[in-house]
Amino acid sequence: MISQADIYAAKILIVDDQEVNLRLLEHLLQSGGYTAISSTLDARAVAGLHQRHQFDLIILDLVMPGMSGFDVMDALRPLELEGYLPVLVIAADPDAKLAALEAGARDFISKPFDALEVLTRIRNMLEVRLLHRAARHYNTLLERTVGQRTAELQRFRGAMDATTDAIFLVDVLGMTLVDVNDGACRLLGYARAELLALAPGTLLPSPPAPPLAALPGGAAHLATEVTECELVRRDLSLVPVELGWHWYAQAPVAGGQGAGGLLLIAVARDISERRQAQERLKHMAHYDGLTGLPNRSLFYQTLAQAVELAQEKSWRIVVLFIALDRFKSINDTLGAALGDELLRQFSNRLVECVRLRDTVGRLGNDEFALILTMSRNQQEAVAVANQVREALRAPFDLRGHAATLTASIGIAMYPDDATDPETLIKYANTAMGGAKQAGRDGYRFFTAGMNVQVLARLDLELALRHALEHEQFILYYQPKVDLRTGRISGVEALLRWRRPGYGLVAPAEFVPVLEDTGLIVRVGAWVIQAACRQIAEWRDSEVGPVHVAVNVSSRQFAEGDLEGEVTHALAQHEVAPELLELELTETALMSNAERTIVVLGKLKKIGVKVAIDDFGTGYSSLAYLQRFPIDKLKIDIAFVRNITSNPNDAAIALAIVSMAHSLKLSVVAEGVESRPQLEYLRRNRCDEIQGFYFSRALPALELGQMIVAGAGLPPGHDPAAQPAQTLLIVDDDVNVLSSLHRLFRPEGYHILTASTPAEGFEMLALHRVHVIVCDQRMPSMSGTEFLSKVKELYPETIRIILSGYTGLEAVLDSINRGAIYRFYTKPWDDTQLRDNIRLAFQHYWMVNQPGLARVAVR
Repeated sequence: MISQADIYAAKILIVDDQEVNLRLLEHLLQSGGYTAISSTLDARAVAGLHQRHQFDLIILDLVMPGMSGFDVMDALRPLELEGYLPVLVIAADPDAKLAALEAGARDFISKPFDALEVLTRIRNMLEVRLLHRAARHYNTLLERTVGQRTAELQRFRGAMDATTDAIFLVDVLGMTLVDVNDGACRLLGYARAELLALAPGTLLPSPPAPPLAALPGGAAHLATEVTECELVRRDLSLVPVELGWHWYAQAPVAGGQGAGGLLLIAVARDISERRQAQERLKHMAHYDGLTGLPNRSLFYQTLAQAVELAQEKSWRIVVLFIALDRFKSINDTLGAALGDELLRQFSNRLVECVRLRDTVGRLGNDEFALILTMSRNQQEAVAVANQVREALRAPFDLRGHAATLTASIGIAMYPDDATDPETLIKYANTAMGGAKQAGRDGYRFFTAGMNVQVLARLDLELALRHALEHEQFILYYQPKVDLRTGRISGVEALLRWRRPGYGLVAPAEFVPVLEDTGLIVRVGAWVIQAACRQIAEWRDSEVGPVHVAVNVSSRQFAEGDLEGEVTHALAQHEVAPELLELELTETALMSNAERTIVVLGKLKKIGVKVAIDDFGTGYSSLAYLQRFPIDKLKIDIAFVRNITSNPNDAAIALAIVSMAHSLKLSVVAEGVESRPQLEYLRRNRCDEIQGFYFSRALPALELGQMIVAGAGLPPGHDPAAQPAQTLLIVDDDVNVLSSLHRLFRPEGYHILTASTPAEGFEMLALHRVHVIVCDQRMPSMSGTEFLSKVKELYPETIRIILSGYTGLEAVLDSINRGAIYRFYTKPWDDTQLRDNIRLAFQHYWMVNQPGLARVAVR
C-alpha cells in the first residue's frame, strides 16, 4: 500500500521552455506538499537527468524549440525497459493530447492550468507509478526467492527421494498435494503424477489443527504430531503407518512485503513389520507356543469377561479342568518330542469338541481347560465331558508309535460354585483331582467336600515336612520266600508314617503326596540310610545277613544323587553291596533311560542288585530291558490276584516268568494271598513270592524273630513222585457230588469235589488234576464257560460236561473249539459213565505221558 508520505516524497521533474510555466508549476506542487521537485528548460537534458535520478514523474511540455516533447519521450523510452513512461504532457491542442497518449504518455494537463486538475492528475499518476515500481521491485525479490527456493527444493527432493519414508507436501490453503517423494509412490503403489492428481483427503486422514499463531522471525518448525493409522493403497489393501504431521511457518516472500504462510508436510513410515512383531509378541504373551491355544493368562482374562457378561445376562458359565492321565509316563518313555506331538494332536481334538463361542486353553504341561456358556442344565457339561473322553478313545499316531490316553475332568460352575475366575478354576482343578482319585478316565463336579479335601491335602503336606524333620518315618519289612526251599530269601523295606494323633498311616495316603511335592527325594535318601543301618544290625545279631530291597522313585534319579546316596550308606554302615536291592518301576526306569542305565551300571559293578517292580504295568521297551543291569522282575499284584481263574492274567504272568528265565533273571510274584495262588506259581516255576499269605509287613524286631525261628512255607509236590489219577467233580448240587463220589471211589481215583467254579479253580491250582467232570448249569458260571477258562489255564486236562440241560448249542460250540472232551447227559448210566471216565484217563496219559499210560489204566 502506497502511503501519503511516499507520494509527497516522490521525485518530480518539470520540463518546459517557458520560465514562467516552470515557476508556476513548481509553486503549485510545493503548495500541494511535494518536496522533491526538479525543473529544466533544456529538453535535451531530460534523458540524462532521468537516467541519474529515476524520476517518478516527468511533467513535459510537448511544444519546445530544438526538441519536442515527442522527441523527449523517444529518448526516455530506452531507459524504461518495461515500456512504462512516467510522463504527464502539457498541451492545449486536443489532437496533440491524443498523439501524446499514443506515444506513451500516461496523462495530460491542459493550458491554461487548472490548479485542482493539475494536482489531481499529478497525484493519480504518482500513485500508479509508485505502485508499478513497488510491483516491479516485489517481482524482482520474488524471482530471487523463487530461484533460491527452487534450489532448496531440488536439494529437498534429493533428500526426500533418498529416504524410505513416504513424504507428502500439502498446500494448506488449497489443500492440494504440492509434491510427493518416491517413497510415497512405493508405499501406495501410484505413479508420481497419479498421486499429485489426487486430493490429500483421499490418501491421508484429516490433519490436526494448525498452531494458533506463527512464530516471528522467518521460517520456523511450529509443531509435530505423530499418530498411527492405516493408508489405502492403489490395490485397496491397507498398510499400517506411523504418520507425522509437521507444520512450518514460512517467512514473507519479500522482506516485510507479502504474507508468510503455513506449510504442512506429512511423513508416513511403513510399520507393517513392527505391527507383525507386536502381534507375534502379543500372541506369544497370550497363546501357548506348542498348541496355539490361549495360555493361562489369556484364559483367565477370557473367563473374567465371560463371568462379567454372565452376570448381566443371567447365564451359567461352566469350567472344565482336564488333565491327561499317565501322560508323564508316555512322555518319559517316548521322549519329549513325541510327547509334544501328542499334546498338539490332543489339543486339535479338544477344539473339535466345543462350539465356536466356547474357549479352550492350555494351563500347564498336560492340563487343559474349557469355558462353556450354557443354559441352567448341567447335562450339557456332562455331554461335553463325555465328548472329550470319547475323543481320546482313538489311538494317537506318534510317528509310527500308537498311544492311547484317558483324561480326568473336573467341573465347576458359575454361579453355583463360585463367582470369580480364580476360584472357579481352583474348584475345577480340585474336582479333577477327585476324578483321578476315583480311578481316572472320568469326570467329577465340584462339591464343598472336595474343598475340605484340598485343605486336608495342604495340612498333609505340612505334616509330611514336619515328619521328615522329626523322624516320624519308620520302615516295615515284608518277607519274600524262595519257592524251591520254602525259606525266607529276603525282605522288602516298606515306608510307614507314625503320625502323632493318627497312628500308623498307610503308604497309599502319603506316598503320592511325597511324589507330588518332591519330598520323595529326601525321604528316599532316608530310606536307603535306614535300610542299610538295619542290614548292619541284623548282620551283627543272631539274625544274620538279610537281603533288603528298597523302592526308588524316578525323581531320585532326576533330582537326587542316587549313586552317591547308595555308596555313602553302604560305606557308612559297612554293608556288603549284594545285600541291598533297588526296586524301580518301569516308569522310573524309562524316565531318563540313558542316565538310568549309567547309574544302575555303576551300582551293579559294586554288587548292588536291581529289580523291576510292578512289571507289566508300565511302558518299558523290551529292547531297553536287555540294556538295563537287572537281576529280577516282580510280577504286579494285578496279574496275581486272579491268576488261578483269569486266563489272561495267568498268560501274562507265565509269559513274564518265561521271558525272565530266558534272560537269566529271577521272578518274584507280589500280592500272593492264598494257597492256590502260591501252588499255581510254584507249579509254573516262579522263583519267589511275597504277600499276605506268608506274612504281612512287620517291624524289624518281629521280622528278625521270624527269621531266627526258621519260618517258611511247606514244600510243594514232589514232581518225581508217580502222580495219582486225580478227578475233579464240579456241581452245585451236593447230592450229585455225593453220588458221583460214591460211583468213582472204587476206581481208586484221587477225587476232588467243588460246588462252585471258584472252588474248582482253587482245586485246580492246589492239585494236579487230570480229568474234570462239570455240570453245565451253575448259578455263577456255566460249565462250558468254566471249562473254556480251564482249557486256557490247564490245557492238558481232559474236560467233560455232565448235564441234564437239553440246550446243546453252547456245548457243541465248546466241543468244536476243543474246550470240552465229551458231553454226557443226566441221568447217567453208572457202568457206561465209569467206562468213559476210565477212557478219559487213558487218553490223558497217552497224550501227556505215553510211558505211564499202561500202568495208569490197570
